[in-house]
Amino acid sequence: MLVNGKKYQTIWLHPNDEKTVQIIDQRKLPFEFSVLDLTSTFDVYLAIKEMYVRGAPLIGITAAMGIYIALVNEFNVNNYNIEDLRSKAEYLKTARPTAVNLAFAVDEMLKTIEKTNLYGEALKKAKVKALELLNKELEYCYNIGNHGLKLIEEISKLKKGESVNILTHCNAGWLACIDYGTATAPIYFAHDKGIKVHVWVDETRPRNQGARLTAWELQQHGVPFTVIPDNVGGHLMQHGMVDMVIVGSDRTTLYGDVANKIGTYLKALAAFDNKIPFYAALPSSTIDWTMENGVKNIPIEQREATEVSRIEGINNEGKLDSVYILPKDAPVANYAFDVTPSRLVTGLITERGICKADKEDLLNLFPERK
Repeated sequence: MLVNGKKYQTIWLHPNDEKTVQIIDQRKLPFEFSVLDLTSTFDVYLAIKEMYVRGAPLIGITAAMGIYIALVNEFNVNNYNIEDLRSKAEYLKTARPTAVNLAFAVDEMLKTIEKTNLYGEALKKAKVKALELLNKELEYCYNIGNHGLKLIEEISKLKKGESVNILTHCNAGWLACIDYGTATAPIYFAHDKGIKVHVWVDETRPRNQGARLTAWELQQHGVPFTVIPDNVGGHLMQHGMVDMVIVGSDRTTLYGDVANKIGTYLKALAAFDNKIPFYAALPSSTIDWTMENGVKNIPIEQREATEVSRIEGINNEGKLDSVYILPKDAPVANYAFDVTPSRLVTGLITERGICKADKEDLLNLFPERK
């Protein structure tokens, strides 16, 4: 996607140093565009844990790159040991619990590397596999965009070319993936095709990923949008100002339950009550094929209280700063995700097409999982 007219992805190998992985530091957006170097397992763990990178697909690819980084910088032909590499892999898996992509990508890397005992061959395989996974996620998002575009086209025809109003929650854009995004991919494709679209962007507290990230990337691409407080969505739906909702997913169960940023469930309830289609856009790497009940079984990350007790912004000196917004010592509960039951989900937009949020339809799209 574009940043000040220049094409970027969210993660890449340093063009002049294959021992370094580079990422966009999303903590500083939209106020500052900064690129960070990752050169160790700890760097990668910290980048995931502290949300330098975030979004299920990007978390997975960052972890995959982390296995490669561990091999190229922390092992050599004399000290390579698969058990030590497995320990580093388990360490990376603990960075964040909710997105299934993290464990999926790490396990895929290990499956490939475990086929050899030779360090040089393991290193070569790790690089190839990490880039293969990266390119797969890129392809998935592109295909999600093409499939989701059809839904926007249908609404545009019904509205006789008037703007299609789409509400999204949090950031499921290119910043959460490698490029294109999941929820935003159909929006970008529609905009680029000349279809009039307008996006209602939930601010998404406590970290404001909608206001800070989704709004920024839509602005970079020239897509019309309006930032709204999290609780405005229901009002807009009641007054016919939302045509559809598209969100991302950090983990989707075999039966179609969707875990996404906290507050998604409330948007789904409002959409259901107002008969507005509610879609989750996700690659198959985000589907947990072993899990049936999302509300009961998906682990929900609880993050530190300071995300709620403080808020970031630019101060009078033009520097990024944070201030307290709660009474001193006020107790805080900071659940990062919630689960939307499948009964509230109109459909799932995947790289293979659109299906109902249920086991039968999912398996029809992915018969190899039966």
